[in-house]
Amino acid sequence: MGKQFLNKSKKRFLRDTNRWSILLLTIGLLISAPIFFIGFQLFEGAGEIWEHLVDYLLWDYLSNSFFLSLGCSFLTIFIGVSCAWLVSRYDFPLRKKIDWILFLPLTIPSYITAYAYTGIFDNGGSLTVLLKNIGIYFPKIDFMNIYGLIWILSLCLFPYVYVSVRIAFLQQSKKLMDASFLMGASERKYFFTVALPLARPAIVGGVVLVLMEVLNDYGAAKYYNVPTFTTGIFRTWGELQDLPTAIYLSAILVTLVFLLLFFEKWQRGKRGFEQSSNQKKTVNRIKLKGTKKNVVLLFISIPILFGFVLPVAQLLFWAWLTYAEMLDVEFMWIALASFGIALLAALVTTFFALFVIFFSKWNRLSQLRIISKITILGYAIPGAIIGIGVMVFGQFFVDLFYENFDLKIGTWIYGSILLLIYAYIVRFLAIAYNPIEANTLKVGNHFAESSHLLGKSRITTFLEIEFPLLKSGLVSAMILVFIDILKELPLTLILKPYKVQTLAIKAYENAENGDVEKAALPALLIIFTAIIFIFLLNKIEKTK
Repeated sequence: MGKQFLNKSKKRFLRDTNRWSILLLTIGLLISAPIFFIGFQLFEGAGEIWEHLVDYLLWDYLSNSFFLSLGCSFLTIFIGVSCAWLVSRYDFPLRKKIDWILFLPLTIPSYITAYAYTGIFDNGGSLTVLLKNIGIYFPKIDFMNIYGLIWILSLCLFPYVYVSVRIAFLQQSKKLMDASFLMGASERKYFFTVALPLARPAIVGGVVLVLMEVLNDYGAAKYYNVPTFTTGIFRTWGELQDLPTAIYLSAILVTLVFLLLFFEKWQRGKRGFEQSSNQKKTVNRIKLKGTKKNVVLLFISIPILFGFVLPVAQLLFWAWLTYAEMLDVEFMWIALASFGIALLAALVTTFFALFVIFFSKWNRLSQLRIISKITILGYAIPGAIIGIGVMVFGQFFVDLFYENFDLKIGTWIYGSILLLIYAYIVRFLAIAYNPIEANTLKVGNHFAESSHLLGKSRITTFLEIEFPLLKSGLVSAMILVFIDILKELPLTLILKPYKVQTLAIKAYENAENGDVEKAALPALLIIFTAIIFIFLLNKIEKTK
């Protein structure tokens, strides 16, 4: 009986396997290989300093990472949910512009904000000197600790919560709101008992993205001398040259990340948060006047001021002081290299996401459809771990070709940007995958099915019908990946070729060398480029 079942399964597998199944499996293995290789390395044992690290450092890594995650969760929820409720529920002057401006803190890498805050609030900082000149004493605020790091990371990352929760509030049922008020609920009671619980999936989704970025942070934590898992991985691998121990640390962090993802899925459970589509009507915003209007404007301006205006103002001041020294041919080449690498990697990542989505659709083996979800797990894993995994995977190929074919391909792999672009694909495929998949679902299958009935092949149907319909989604995906790659620091630090420099690395190295003012110009170029592309993305979304 068992043998007959196995024979039937084998025949079904062979019958349903097509070239798309093979291509999907190949891409899935290629994208997930670095993570698997980290897992395989664990069986080779820990490195020489593992016991020392467990005795003296591991608790600091665990406690600091946990405290950072907890503090950033609370602060981003408070800022993000508050701003989302005010913008979606009330009408006040400049609301539409403020709605867009609240996205802008995401354009500033967290380590750049960390540098700027030191320049503003430290002894001899811009604000201290300015107030002293006008006769006001301003005590020094020490941000160079874990509490300052929580504040800075929260200000940089709260838009993740704001964006998702704002959409959730706007989509809530007007009938449900009217029924709550008819039953005597106040505005405050409606928010806490109805609107907030319904928005919980959006809140958790936004916070999970925040925590991924917190665990991935290296530049700000290193600059503020806060030992976390990511700084520990860099120190163990870079300074102490103990790759096996770095891999063990990476494995612990990966475990924590997947526990976080499991918790997010578990907390949702089977609860229903859906609302009937015919109940969703435009909610009339409450027009604020007088004191209430001023209080709301004051409150909502705080994250904008401290998360965007002050850091950018400090960077502009530093850039004005250093532009004559910094703005040269070498800087222009660094800028061109950054844009070129980010654009190429964004293009390749977008097409890989497209391949995964359509190969999964065209594949007939239901067992392989999970591969499309496995390929996007890289975004849930910090860049430092992806970097180490890609290095180990690359070394496997170097050894394989040398031992079996006597070919030295190390310079081809480590001496070019190929390995870096591959790592970007592994890390940021999810960023491209999600908007493309959303657009694919909107297009539906009816056009493709009609084309197939007319005898057109899958490739012809895709090129002539589906691809043109997905252009806006593809451009949106490319823009999002481009911005993330332009800001990425840990992954680029690990894998960039020796002679390749990027704006993010240039800003980081200048600050690390004590020339924090010289970090301003590359940082501003990253920020203003990201703002331009976010503006374009906003235009594209409005035309859909």
